Amino acid sequence: MFKYEKEKAQELQECIGKLPRVHLAHLPTPLEMAPRLSEALKGPLLYFKRDDLTGLALGGNKTRIFEFILGHALKMGADTIVAGAAAQSNYCRQMAAACSKLGLKTYLVLRKVRGDIDLEVQGNLLIDLLTGADVEIIEAATPAEQIRVMKEVAEKLRDKGHHPYLARMANSDDLGLDAIAYANCILEICEQLEDMDFEPSYLYVASADTTQAGLVLGAKYLGLDFSIVGINPLDMTWGEDAPTVIAGIANMGTGILGLGIRVKASEVISYGDYVGMGYGKTTQEGMEAVRIVAETEGILLDPVYTGKAMSGLIDHIKQGKIKAGETVIFLHTGGFPALFAYSGEFNLGNKVKERKVSR
Repeated sequence: MFKYEKEKAQELQECIGKLPRVHLAHLPTPLEMAPRLSEALKGPLLYFKRDDLTGLALGGNKTRIFEFILGHALKMGADTIVAGAAAQSNYCRQMAAACSKLGLKTYLVLRKVRGDIDLEVQGNLLIDLLTGADVEIIEAATPAEQIRVMKEVAEKLRDKGHHPYLARMANSDDLGLDAIAYANCILEICEQLEDMDFEPSYLYVASADTTQAGLVLGAKYLGLDFSIVGINPLDMTWGEDAPTVIAGIANMGTGILGLGIRVKASEVISYGDYVGMGYGKTTQEGMEAVRIVAETEGILLDPVYTGKAMSGLIDHIKQGKIKAGETVIFLHTGGFPALFAYSGEFNLGNKVKERKVSR
């Protein structure tokens, strides 16, 4: 029987409720069993927490985050948002859609990851443009170069009388708010676990920073027993190891909320073994994970984040790190629009059968 500290949960909910917030996501997202995938992997019983179904522009974890980020930006008087990431960024796709919903103009500074193929108007980039974002794609050798361009864009907007809000990558001040969104998600998961009456052993998530930070923050404050395991999709974490980064962001969140706890890097479980040749580059294991989940459960993962995270979970099952009698929640952070930008790498063209019908 699942139990959690309800008084602590009420306290956390009250602290979060004091923050500026806009409503963008369809919540709560489902927590559903995956029996056919569990059977195919011959391992633990698997559940999916469906944050791919948050609703905004094909969903994803960032929609929860933007409820707090954009609530804060609007309180500061912002009328435009400047954001940046990779060309097929889920963050930027959901940001552009959120801004459209709220009447804010979006400026995106995106960087190439896979060369000129990133200029193809497909996947997340297509949605950026459809939702009205002003998009510039650059070749940046370092994050610092991309941040410099973002700041230049913001300065030009100020010169024209606008009030831009710099989001990630150029603003680390709001990372604590990102984490708070997933501390709030932990509250949601606890209510679902109580209703469904089961106790998980692990929660797996594709995360390099804020999503896992919020989950760890919430779990520690509520005294939860299950382990939160992050599969890091990045090949760099700004010069620090991932647990240090994640713990630091979690503590930014606790500071904003005034919770009086601190998360240690030693309390963060993060694996960087499944990124392959780098961020945005596919792995054979990740592509196979996308396929098996689609074929067994009809759930779509993506090659950059959730596919690699699922490949890590599958590998941990094969290694015996997770036992057959245990239960695992896989937090699906979304991202499936990127499938269309990576369609050629699935090599499925030979499976299409052409038949000419005589008349």
